[in-house]
Amino acid sequence: MKPGSIYREFIMNRWLYIMFLPPLIWFVIFVYWPMYGILIAFKNYNIVTGFANSPWVGIRYFEQFFSDPYFWRLLRNTLLINVYGLLWGFPVPILLALAFNELRNRKVKKVTQTISYLPYFISTVVVCGIVVKFLSPSTGVINAILQRLGFDSIYFLQKPEYFRTILISMGIWQSAGFNTIIYMATISGINTELYESAIVDGANRRQQAWYITLPGMLPTIVIMLILNLGQLLMVGHERIILLYNPMIYSTADVFNTYVYRRGLLEAEYSYAAAVSLFQCCLGFLLVYVSNRICRRLNETSLW
Repeated sequence: MKPGSIYREFIMNRWLYIMFLPPLIWFVIFVYWPMYGILIAFKNYNIVTGFANSPWVGIRYFEQFFSDPYFWRLLRNTLLINVYGLLWGFPVPILLALAFNELRNRKVKKVTQTISYLPYFISTVVVCGIVVKFLSPSTGVINAILQRLGFDSIYFLQKPEYFRTILISMGIWQSAGFNTIIYMATISGINTELYESAIVDGANRRQQAWYITLPGMLPTIVIMLILNLGQLLMVGHERIILLYNPMIYSTADVFNTYVYRRGLLEAEYSYAAAVSLFQCCLGFLLVYVSNRICRRLNETSLW
């Protein structure tokens, strides 16, 4: 593109560029500039001496992490929580969106959608507090029901085998309704003439959903799947930190909580930065690979 045409294009769309300027500045200041802190992973960082004067140590902390006895436990826990969350949680917003789309009573549809959205706007601290109260061995509703049925109380948050189920269920309850917004927007963009033609051909509601609605949602589903696959090594550590304790580290401890403990609680900033950088690099690799696979399978991808 010639300089003159670039200038004319800028003048024609100047208001769009002006609108784009604030988010660009925000990203530069709060997203890209802090990436300078990656240097901590390759230095023996000291708060007093700062970034520039801290001595270089190369990949010492990466080698230390890979030989750490907790490495495989962290990798296993992080992957299992995310894979189970993807298997059980990813289809729920899709099914909810299909269910909302089939509701013909507008008032019922609005009420049910609003109820499904509400948990997303509740603070994570409050949600975790609700979970702790519900699962309390002495005053919790779940254990009260178990006692009425003749069973003993279960200390859910002290038994490692229950933690993943609790965490994933809580995440689905809190976010599934809000995530339907994307799919509902996709459904609203499907050409209504397709449904009219299907009705003329004698298709029932189930067939319309299967042959029109779902294929229309497929590009969005693929994009969301790619984004979720890229976060297989990222877990919402806020919820875990609010729920876990040393008794359930065997299933609850993940990369993010480990970084929190080593970096903030034990002040090993360089080591924690190396762990976090390794996690981010693997996440980028997962996004890249899943994007290429999806592009080859159905020609839908992020780039």
